[in-house]
Amino acid sequence: MKKFSEIISAIFSPLLVPTYGMILAAFLTILRFLPVNLLWTAIGITFVITCLIPTSVIIALYRAGVIKDAGLNERTERYIPYGVVVLCYLGCGFFFYKANAPLWLPMFFVGAACATVINTVVNHWWKISAHGAAMGGLVALLFRVVASHYALFNMNVWLSGVIIATGLVLTARVYLERHTLWQVLTGCANGFLCVYLFSMI
Repeated sequence: MKKFSEIISAIFSPLLVPTYGMILAAFLTILRFLPVNLLWTAIGITFVITCLIPTSVIIALYRAGVIKDAGLNERTERYIPYGVVVLCYLGCGFFFYKANAPLWLPMFFVGAACATVINTVVNHWWKISAHGAAMGGLVALLFRVVASHYALFNMNVWLSGVIIATGLVLTARVYLERHTLWQVLTGCANGFLCVYLFSMI
């Protein structure tokens, strides 16, 4: 069970979830009418900005001795990495805004940035879950797609799958004793509300 929880935590790392969101948005919504090569380019850009750049910074901080745990399990070591993540999310949102993407798409990244800022502030007193926030944001993205009628397909299966994945991730974080139940639930609620509300704009 421990190995399974570690695998789930790694697969649904907060740095990978935005890319998953972009993949779902690209192939389940009206964006699918765009050329396929353009969609995969957008997915690749999302991956570079929201995953590769923050990961590189975290590794550099770890090797420089600024942080002692590359997994950021220590609450006090999260401030600089979280700041970088916020800038990357905003940068990705700005890129899609300038690319004339539908406004809900760049606002997905702005909502994720907002959730990360809230996580950073709360983290000063309480180890709120970044995994929870990321998965909550992903669920919110699909809810927004359904609520605003952007979906091209029946979303029941996709929504159910993402909700089940969210439950697995939150359970894994609690099982690994990275967070308490309230920390993962609060993180999830934070991510959901920020993404859902910002994507309404």
